[in-house]
Amino acid sequence: QVQLVESGGGSVQAGGSLRLSCAASGYTGSNYYMGWFRQAPGKEREGVAAIWIGAGSTYYADSVKGRFTISQDNAKNTLYLQMNSLKPEDTAMYYCAADTLTPSMTAEQALGVKVYNYWGQGTQVTVSS
Repeated sequence: QVQLVESGGGSVQAGGSLRLSCAASGYTGSNYYMGWFRQAPGKEREGVAAIWIGAGSTYYADSVKGRFTISQDNAKNTLYLQMNSLKPEDTAMYYCAADTLTPSMTAEQALGVKVYNYWGQGTQVTVSS
């Protein structure tokens, strides 16, 4: 049973930074992907960043490239999302997701909401101007 628990959300002013964490358990295999997704009020959930655990390959949405960094700590079974230069439009509920997927996926595929079956409960990020 895969379990994902997010933490690290909060309120910050524009230009500030936050680091989200996702404690994971119950997953196995080299073709395991994990990702961060977000959903703002009235909008669809969207992919922000993803990582292919076996290869260490990372994928980013264009809107966060150069500002956000996804990383993993295998010893702690924890996924991170370092968010710098935050903007008001980054305000959303952020979710961690995981699943065993096809190797060598494209960015569009790895950031696709529908390919992930395991989700955390989310952590709120609010950026004020």
